[in-house]
Amino acid sequence: MVRNMFGTDGIRGAANAGHIVAETLIRIGMALGRVDPGNNRISVVIGKDTRLSGYMIEPALTSGLVSVGVDPILVGPLPTPAIAMLTRSLRADFGVMITASHNPFHDNGIKVFNKSGAKICNTVQRRIEDMVAGTEPIILVEAKEFGRVRRLDDAQGRYIEHAKNTLAHGIRFDGMRIVLDCAHGAGYRVAPTIFRELGAEVITLGCDPNGVNINKSVGATHSQTMRARVLLENADLGIALDGDADRVIIADEQGALIDGDQILAVLAEQWKLEGKLSRNGIVATEMSNHGLEHFLNSAGLELERAGVGDRSVAEKMRAGGYNLGGEQSGHIISGSQATTGDGITTALQVMQVIKKTGRSASIACRKFTPTPQILHNVKIQDPDILDNADVRNIIGEVEQQLNGIARIMVRKSGTEPVVRIMGEGENSCAIRKSIDRIAGVIENAA
Repeated sequence: MVRNMFGTDGIRGAANAGHIVAETLIRIGMALGRVDPGNNRISVVIGKDTRLSGYMIEPALTSGLVSVGVDPILVGPLPTPAIAMLTRSLRADFGVMITASHNPFHDNGIKVFNKSGAKICNTVQRRIEDMVAGTEPIILVEAKEFGRVRRLDDAQGRYIEHAKNTLAHGIRFDGMRIVLDCAHGAGYRVAPTIFRELGAEVITLGCDPNGVNINKSVGATHSQTMRARVLLENADLGIALDGDADRVIIADEQGALIDGDQILAVLAEQWKLEGKLSRNGIVATEMSNHGLEHFLNSAGLELERAGVGDRSVAEKMRAGGYNLGGEQSGHIISGSQATTGDGITTALQVMQVIKKTGRSASIACRKFTPTPQILHNVKIQDPDILDNADVRNIIGEVEQQLNGIARIMVRKSGTEPVVRIMGEGENSCAIRKSIDRIAGVIENAA
């Protein structure tokens, strides 16, 4: 079914199944090339992570684009934020990142950016779906008008310089010893180079991709590997990226995690001190901890909440004129030029705060005590399970019972076939029982 191909973060699914098959991907390429009709010849930047299925998806998209007269620019394995940056820098019309982010290797997908480096809006997504479904015709070009494919040989170097230029002039990290986990993913080449060129001693993990080991026991979703190495190497900091390097999880010198909420608190406080915040506050999501909100309020800053997903955060940032926002999961959008999450530049910003303050990571990056949260995922077959009457009733009943005691959030993942249930409050026993009740009804209704 072509309808609703796009989730909260692009199109994603099992490779060689569903939407992620060559035939559909060719049509997606055709549709992307025709979705914004005009008289000018257009170009599209295409990057990818390290999944084996990228060798199928890249030529399929390229074939579709060429057939409608679009010029693809291939840049190879690079982080998602690099594709957003290059799309702007090269004045391309669209950028496409081939990735399934933190998912295992057998999944893949695409994230699509507009010429400004922002993820495409719902209107463009729906038009692409209509054209792929055949409800809107796709006009092919004559043979002499085929698009021309070129490879950008210096793409890595361009992003490396861009990342380093996000720091204050003269900042270096000489004397800092870090563990860097690249998840065998898109950042495996550029990330170690960036941190080493800035003077840090870098101990690498997850920098040997083989097409099927991306995110396997490494990276932001398996941070225990990085945390153990931090302690073993007596490092000052640990950095774990996900498969496409648009998010980051950090560990201090004691191996304790510093999540996206703590990172937002660190940067918000420092940027306010330096007069760098464009607004008197930041943007986070509905999932962000209340501890973050209390900390910001005590510092005279506001927290604007957006829907889940860094696209929702970015849209609210643009609408409100904010230059800092992100998610608890480590998608952080920082700086006036940032248009999507960037795990590498976020880590650089955190290291810059540590360097400027002269404090250890455990002190500099621990700004508040989080309100206890419990997260639970329920696997589902029915994508419309949350419309089920029994499910709606139990959620409403639990929300009423917990009113004033805790908050509960239930949402369908936009990247995996699961329902995510989050409970937050001091009474962990009551929250766990409530989550189990909701999960039980969902499982029985499936």
